[in-house]
Amino acid sequence: MEREGNDSVLAEKCLPPGAAPHFDGEALILSSTLFLDHVGEVVLTFHSDCLSWKSLNSLDNDVSSCLGIKDFSKVATEIKLSDIYAIEFNNHGLIHISNLPHATERLLLGHDLKMYRFTVHGFVRSNSQPSQYIPVEYTFGHKNFQLCQTWVNKLDASLKLEVGRPRNLLVFVHPRSGKGNGLKTWEAVAPIFSRAKVETKVIVTERAGQAFDVMSSIANTELNSYDGVVAVGGDGFFNEILNGFLSPRFKAPYPPTPSDIVHLVKDDGDSLVLDENEIVEETSSQNEDLSPLISSPKQSGSRISNSNSEDKAAEFPVPNERFRFGIIPAGSTDAIVICTTGARDPFTSALHIVLGKRVYLDIAQVVRWKTTPRSEVEPNVRYAASFSGYGFYGDVITESEKYRWMGPKRYDYAGTMVFLRHRSYEAEIAYLDVESDEINLTSKRNCWGSLLRASRAPHMSERCICRINCKVCSEKPNHASVGVCSLTPHLNSEERRWARSKGRFLSVGAAVISCRNEKAPDGLVADAHLSDGFLHLILIRDCPHASYLWHLTQLTRKGGSPLNFKFVEHHKTPTFTFTSSGNESVWNVDGEIFQAHQLSAQVFRGLVCLFASGPEI
Repeated sequence: MEREGNDSVLAEKCLPPGAAPHFDGEALILSSTLFLDHVGEVVLTFHSDCLSWKSLNSLDNDVSSCLGIKDFSKVATEIKLSDIYAIEFNNHGLIHISNLPHATERLLLGHDLKMYRFTVHGFVRSNSQPSQYIPVEYTFGHKNFQLCQTWVNKLDASLKLEVGRPRNLLVFVHPRSGKGNGLKTWEAVAPIFSRAKVETKVIVTERAGQAFDVMSSIANTELNSYDGVVAVGGDGFFNEILNGFLSPRFKAPYPPTPSDIVHLVKDDGDSLVLDENEIVEETSSQNEDLSPLISSPKQSGSRISNSNSEDKAAEFPVPNERFRFGIIPAGSTDAIVICTTGARDPFTSALHIVLGKRVYLDIAQVVRWKTTPRSEVEPNVRYAASFSGYGFYGDVITESEKYRWMGPKRYDYAGTMVFLRHRSYEAEIAYLDVESDEINLTSKRNCWGSLLRASRAPHMSERCICRINCKVCSEKPNHASVGVCSLTPHLNSEERRWARSKGRFLSVGAAVISCRNEKAPDGLVADAHLSDGFLHLILIRDCPHASYLWHLTQLTRKGGSPLNFKFVEHHKTPTFTFTSSGNESVWNVDGEIFQAHQLSAQVFRGLVCLFASGPEI
């Protein structure tokens, strides 16, 4: 209370007539008569949670400026303090009064007024797309310098109380990402960071793999000086940065290998189930062994090399709740941005970052055991934040590499070419079936006569779409108390068993998130969550050409049902293994090619934090 009293005295000394600081309960309310640019005279009031203004001229419209574009809005009479990202003192300049009533305009001789000014920078939500943030600015003025300075100091002090806003960021810009607009995208949003007083060290990459090399080799002491890393590019570019960050720092056991479980299988037709008692013992022994990157007793000698040889005093713990990742979309698909912010918009993403938004994101650890059928076991780890796919997905990414000159359109062309070939592959997939009667949307099927199921299975629940403040994702694991095991809670479930699917597949996909994008508005899995500790394993068995086209068409429709086909299996699982029966085996891991004949994957719940809040609708 003593500090608030001093603020009040300071305000009273510098406020001219018409400015009246006073108390409302325990919160100091600062109220003054000022001029709002393009509106006129207003009473500006500082509340504990917002800034409001009321026109003294009873104008029909308030006017705000959005990056130089005027936005007429009847409801722009306040802004929440949490929606303000910067305050600027503009010194002496013009306040435009052209919208004042004629009587007032004649009184002021019809001229714009010169006065001291300060600008409040914030955002409003788009009327057509609530997840999209539109930058706005409100410029207030008064002839008294001290009054304006008091307002700037008061608002600056309130912004410093906002928890989690970054002050120092490392920014990677991919200049050739998407349509080659990566650098222009950064230049467009950079003023938001400078206004918010966020220091940025910008690295414009000049070659493939440069961001990975920088992130993997950067000293932990330097990394600790940043509040996070921002990627200006697409999903593949973010994947490069993520892998550079995690590869030398994250220590966790491997997922099971295909050979670990093959001897436990009991044949039961196309789908096979492992003995529950035997697999519980196997999984338990794996989780108890918390040595870095050890898969099982058989693979205890296999490790991922740590390229970061620093002394223990400079450790960088992973998971790290303080350190966050940001993505400013400039890619071909930008599925991660759409799923975590709800909008494919660089300004929205930039505002999420400077405002210090936070959302946890699952990360899949994908381990390649063999490149070819005859190769030795040489585990190679890749991390994925959105999707890993084989068959159709691997063929598309391979084909698209031939047509990089086409830009994002190469994926459409490559997808068409691969679809026309209609290739299927012999493979075997085993997955941990956790509470299968409750969470698996489709499962073992013996009848393949019908294309579409006539009705949903009785145990299928309604879609629970992941949104901002999602109840499913809000259960934050306590990393400090239980270590790595807290990241894989479903591996410790009492109701679990291994199941296996074997046959010819057009595609095998593992989605970490819904993977929404402009071509698939609901994504691959509409009800996938950002941080629930599950992968969505989607197996597309060989089927007629027309049937597969029907499935793909459903993906492009809002409210479509791409999983409601007899040839589609969908399993929620924390881990799975894969073995190809052929010589060719190409995976698409977050848009990057990954050769793997034998592969296994597991998901870590909420392993990283993003500067995002989740879709708002």
